[in-house]
Amino acid sequence: MNWNQAIRDFQNYLKLERGLAENTLSSYTLDLEKVSNFSDLDSWKPLRLKLDDLQQFINAQAKMGISARSQARLVSTLRAFYKYLVLEDYLEENPTELLESPKMGRKLPEFLSPDEVDALINSIDLGKAQGHRNKAIFEVLYGCGLRVSELINLRISDLFLKEQIIRVTGKGNKERLVPINPIAIKFLNMYLKEVRVHENIQKGHEDFVFLNRRGKKLTRAMIFTLTRQLAEAAGLSKTVSPHTFRHSFATHLVEGGADLRAVQEMLGHESITTTEIYTHLDQRSLHKTIMDFHPRS
Repeated sequence: MNWNQAIRDFQNYLKLERGLAENTLSSYTLDLEKVSNFSDLDSWKPLRLKLDDLQQFINAQAKMGISARSQARLVSTLRAFYKYLVLEDYLEENPTELLESPKMGRKLPEFLSPDEVDALINSIDLGKAQGHRNKAIFEVLYGCGLRVSELINLRISDLFLKEQIIRVTGKGNKERLVPINPIAIKFLNMYLKEVRVHENIQKGHEDFVFLNRRGKKLTRAMIFTLTRQLAEAAGLSKTVSPHTFRHSFATHLVEGGADLRAVQEMLGHESITTTEIYTHLDQRSLHKTIMDFHPRS
C-alpha cells in the first residue's frame, strides 16, 4: 500500500464512518502528507514504518522548530491513522502505541471583558451596508458561543426564536440545542425581516441565515475579516479572533456561576476536560480581584 492510497482510504473512513467535517479532514490529510514526504526511501511506506521511524519523524519536526502544539497534533494524526490500519486488518500491531508526544502546557485562551464585547459590537455602524447583518452575526457569535463553522452554516430551519433556541451542527455533524438571548433575537429578526428579504439569494443558499452581497453563504475568511475590522473600529489593542467571542461567552458564564456541565453542552465539547479550562480563567480573574482590592496586596 502506498501513501496516496492509504491517505485516500483513511479520508473515506473519516468522512463516511466518523462523519468528520471537511476542515478536520483537511488537517488530517496535510499532516499525513507531511509524513509521506519526509523520506524518499523505499522502506518509507505506511505499512512498513515502525515506532523508531515515527519517533524519528517527530523528533525531526522538533529540530525544525515546529511548535509543541503542532507536534502533538502530528502524533494525534498518526495514532488515528494507524488505529484505522489495525482496525481494517492492514496491520496486526499499532506502532504508535508508545509514540511520545511533546510535553505541552495548557494555554489559557484570550477572552474579552463584557465592556470590551459591548465596545466591539457597538462599533458596528447600522447605517452602512451589511451593518444589520454584522450586528446580528456578532450578537449570535457571542450570545450563543458558536464556532465560526457553526455560524456560517446556521440555517433558517435551525432557528426556533419563539422558543429562544437554535439548533447547531457542530464537529462530527453532532447537533445540539443552544439558548439564544433576547438581544441576539432582536437583531437577528431585524436582519432577517428588514434586510435579508431584499437580497438576491443564489440557488442552494436559500436556507443559510447569513449571506454575502452576492446572496451566498459567508465564508470563514469573511468572519475573520469582519472581526479584525471590528477590533480596529473599536480601538481595541488585544488580538481578537471570532473564537475570542466563544471564549468570552464561556468565561462569562462560568464567572456568573453557570454549571460546568451546562457550559459543556452549550459549547458542544465532547469532554468536560476541555470545558474545565474556563474554571482556570475564572481563578485568574479571582486572583486579579484579590490583588487589586485586598489591603495587603
